[in-house]
Amino acid sequence: MSRPGNQAVELLAARSLRTHRKAWAAVFAAVAVTSALLGALALALGSAGLGHARVERFAAAPVVVAGDQEVRWRATPWGSEPTTTTAGLTERVRVPAAAVDVLRAVPGVRTAVPDDTFVVRDSSAGVGADAGTGAGTQAGAAAGARTYTGRSWEAAALAPYRLVDGREPREAGEIVAGAGAGAGAGAGAVGDGAGGRGGPRVGDTVAGRTVVGVADGPAALYFTAGEARRLAGHPGSVDAVGVLGEPGVPVDTLHARVRAALDAAGLKDTAAGQPLRALTGDGRGGAEHLAALPARADLLRMLAAVSGTIVLVAVLVLASLVAQALGQRSAERDLLLSVGATPRQVRAAAGREVTRVAAAAALLGALTAVPVFLGLWSTLRGRTGVVPEGLELPAPAWLFAGVLVVVAVVVGITRLVVLFAARRPGRPGKGGVRRAFGIALLVLGATAAGTATAQGGDAAAAAAGAATVTLVIGCALLGPWIARAAMAVLDRPFRWFGGAPGRLTAAAATAHSRRLGAALVPVVLVTAFALVQLSAGTTMERAAAEQARAATTADLAFSGTTAERVRRLPGVKSATDVLRSTVVLARTQAGSPRLDRLPVLGVDAAGLAGTLDPGVVAGDLAGLGRPGTVAVGATTADSLDVKPGSTVELRLGDGTPKRLRVVAVYERSLALGEFLLPKTELAPHMSDPYPARVLAATEPGPKGTTSTGLTSAGLTSTAFTSTGLTSTGGSVVPEQVTLPGAELNGIVSAAVVAAIGGLTLLAVLSTLALIAAGRRGELALLRQVGASAGQLRRMLGLEAGFLTATGLLVGTAVAALPLTAFAWALTGGLPYLPPAQAGLVAGTVVVTVAAGVFLPGTGRRAGN
Repeated sequence: MSRPGNQAVELLAARSLRTHRKAWAAVFAAVAVTSALLGALALALGSAGLGHARVERFAAAPVVVAGDQEVRWRATPWGSEPTTTTAGLTERVRVPAAAVDVLRAVPGVRTAVPDDTFVVRDSSAGVGADAGTGAGTQAGAAAGARTYTGRSWEAAALAPYRLVDGREPREAGEIVAGAGAGAGAGAGAVGDGAGGRGGPRVGDTVAGRTVVGVADGPAALYFTAGEARRLAGHPGSVDAVGVLGEPGVPVDTLHARVRAALDAAGLKDTAAGQPLRALTGDGRGGAEHLAALPARADLLRMLAAVSGTIVLVAVLVLASLVAQALGQRSAERDLLLSVGATPRQVRAAAGREVTRVAAAAALLGALTAVPVFLGLWSTLRGRTGVVPEGLELPAPAWLFAGVLVVVAVVVGITRLVVLFAARRPGRPGKGGVRRAFGIALLVLGATAAGTATAQGGDAAAAAAGAATVTLVIGCALLGPWIARAAMAVLDRPFRWFGGAPGRLTAAAATAHSRRLGAALVPVVLVTAFALVQLSAGTTMERAAAEQARAATTADLAFSGTTAERVRRLPGVKSATDVLRSTVVLARTQAGSPRLDRLPVLGVDAAGLAGTLDPGVVAGDLAGLGRPGTVAVGATTADSLDVKPGSTVELRLGDGTPKRLRVVAVYERSLALGEFLLPKTELAPHMSDPYPARVLAATEPGPKGTTSTGLTSAGLTSTAFTSTGLTSTGGSVVPEQVTLPGAELNGIVSAAVVAAIGGLTLLAVLSTLALIAAGRRGELALLRQVGASAGQLRRMLGLEAGFLTATGLLVGTAVAALPLTAFAWALTGGLPYLPPAQAGLVAGTVVVTVAAGVFLPGTGRRAGN
């Protein structure tokens, strides 16, 4: 019974596809680009999901015992079950030293080796990593300190790294140097002639110690066990413990025994008191490269959010194109219905037709996604410092099969669009429901934008982003009415001043407002999207840079030294260490728990005068001289409802919970972070508590006095250049915080945003080209009744100008509301977009619209 009907549907689909292949070309292009973008993102998500920290130092240890590098928080959302959220920690969570003896007693364990890693700064020949003070040390600090990773020689067996020359260290003044430590600095040091010798040699001096052996492996310095514990500076705890098993003991068995022994002993980490972890396989790398896994988690969240945006944009684009392609065939559908075809058959034929187009396009796009993904990942790996050290982002061969899932998803989206675009053929209706939904979405978008003004940080950005998407969808639904309203304003000017082309333009717009609305939607979309993406970033960057310049009042900036040493220099009035770390703030958003990892600074309260001015609006920064205190940025203070005298609970970089008393509230938090802590509070919870740099203020005096004094202390102008020691006049690099992994996320985000921008531009071009293809009969008829080819071209030019002006105006209005809310919430000002970028957006829209209108050649062909 159903076979003839199916044959009719198949015949209709095949014939229609051949007849309208030019119209489907626009849909094909949009589906192919959407599939390529989603395919590349799917591969990136898969690679990031498989990502792990590289195993290097613990390659020979089947089990590694370490602290838990994640912090957890459990809360109950509104009307839901309790949920737990996690955040990665970027500072070392240490293991109590007692764990070593417990692990050595586990059956099947050959030995348990404690491992501490610390930074060795080779300031100059003859100056040790722990050298005291004095002019020589000051000079060495200014001359630039090369850094090495320091470890105990017994921990080298965990890799294993073996001696290639010499012997192991036996005294505090002896070290083994890794073969990778071949580029030192200073006469008599490892680097003396190292460029020609290719590496360290027995008898060289580095960090004030004698090289007695050379090992294979990276640039590391190996000390005696006792000296390594002393230099690590945290007695009673170790960074990790590598467990070496007896021959023949399976890893699973060893892991189970280690886990049972740790639980039986009740051992906890030294930070938040969480159970210790027993790591195997790729998980061991997390104990080596602390920043890798948090950066991976951030990358996953960013890619997931961007994927959702692309899906929404794709639905808007495909809905507009498919509806336009099917809408141009209303007469054909009416004819089919009049000769006996059922509405179901017409819809089924349209569905099969679109599915064939979408399947081929999606497959082509998915194949294109592979080189796009490989190119992006290759670029990231090729740029030093972008991917956090030790983060592996694998791409096994089976991962690329995931693009086939993307093909199915994209085809499914296209079929879903057809269900709405082809419903009830021949009965278009008046659009009352569509108009109601459009107005409701505009109200909802405006409400979301208003919500952003009452929030800060990521919450404000999320609210502004949601507002933008909601407003754009609302405008898409209201496209015909927006076009009709805009033409109502321009109708008389077109008729009065446009001559015959102007009257033709006004008449066509009045008769085909739905078509004009379909052409307007992608222009609004690309304008709003471009403005939001560009302006949000530049607004934040500009405000943060201005705050950083205003906050950094120091005359000089030092690296490779400490404030204690700098204060002894002639002409220095005050100096503060600047320590950079992170904290985790637990709070709720819409009832749901969230953990925000935020960059923070540790400073000397007594050294802030003349060096760093956070812009205090309440309280006094002098209070940071006491332990257990914190200064809070104004935005965060408002969101947490705290003020001087209140308390705030933070988890420091190693997860240690702290209740800190607020002593001040400051306004320059975009530059300096949301929290300022005393360095004495922050340093014990950092893997490397050495200052990132020192900011100093000099005594007032005749020009050149300070320079002369510093030179007499061993700090020459050459030393200034080699360390970044700078003078006044705006040359001191402003202090500005960044979150670890921010550059990786920034590059990936920029690449994806550019791709989405390309998709929206393609949507503009494809929609206009599709509309132009459907107007050839109309333009031919106008030519037959007396319109000249020049008049038709001028008519098309007026329509292009109308679309451009209206699209830019509406798109700017759509973007302005959430952008203003976002900028006001985070900066207290208005959004900012450099004129060059604004001109680029406008120029791109103009060129794209003109190309979409004129390149199909409708005016010229219709005129012949």
